[in-house]
Amino acid sequence: MNFASVRLITADVDRLTGFYEQVTGRPARRHTPVFSEIVLPGATLAIGGTATVALFGEGSAEPAANRSAIVEFRVDDVDAEYARLRDVVGELVQAPTTMPWGNRSLLFRDPDGTLVNLFTPVTAEAAARQRP
Repeated sequence: MNFASVRLITADVDRLTGFYEQVTGRPARRHTPVFSEIVLPGATLAIGGTATVALFGEGSAEPAANRSAIVEFRVDDVDAEYARLRDVVGELVQAPTTMPWGNRSLLFRDPDGTLVNLFTPVTAEAAARQRP
């Protein structure tokens, strides 16, 4: 089994896609007006509009209602990313901070309120836990 993607459901596909294009620095594949994907090494971030929810079962997903998952991206230099994204990020949750498990993390919310973590392993132990 391979982990393929995380899909975020939103009422505004263009806004959320544009936000993640800025965060990742990668262009999205905009397959339809209600579905886009940002393909990254290891997994894909998919963004679906509310119209796609009916395809999975009416009421199976709700936009802007996540408070239990964190979308995480490993980056080379979290402090440099913070400087680059400072004006893009609306709600900053935590400026770059070194966590007890050895990652330096930046936490913020996307336009729909989903928590996003950019992190860089900064200890040898943290780096050893990460896949290449």
